[in-house]
Amino acid sequence: MSEITNTEFEVLEALWAKHPATANSIIEQLNKHKPWHDKTVKTLISRLVKKEAIGFEKQERHYLYFPLLERDAYTEVQSQSFIERLFRGRVSPLVAGFAKKNNLKKEDIDELKLLITKWEQEND
Repeated sequence: MSEITNTEFEVLEALWAKHPATANSIIEQLNKHKPWHDKTVKTLISRLVKKEAIGFEKQERHYLYFPLLERDAYTEVQSQSFIERLFRGRVSPLVAGFAKKNNLKKEDIDELKLLITKWEQEND
């Protein structure tokens, strides 16, 4: 699959939140957060169809769009790619960077502790 741009990802997020959806309902959803031009969104939808990230079916005079990618699967692949590119596949430098800048919240630390404990139990 082709790379999905940040703006295409925003359209995909709108579809993950509510689908199937018409182009107009996607535009309406996106406009809740910031102003989007109708033509821009329709262009992004077309690109996502070409990239096979979303599909559609015609229903009367409207097209209903739906995601072909699961959000969790997509974010997992993208996260792994990000860590491979920037941190040579190691997670600890990423977390250390957040910790040094005080960008980790207590909930983040608690979740990380649980993940580590679970990993240790499964890999002993």
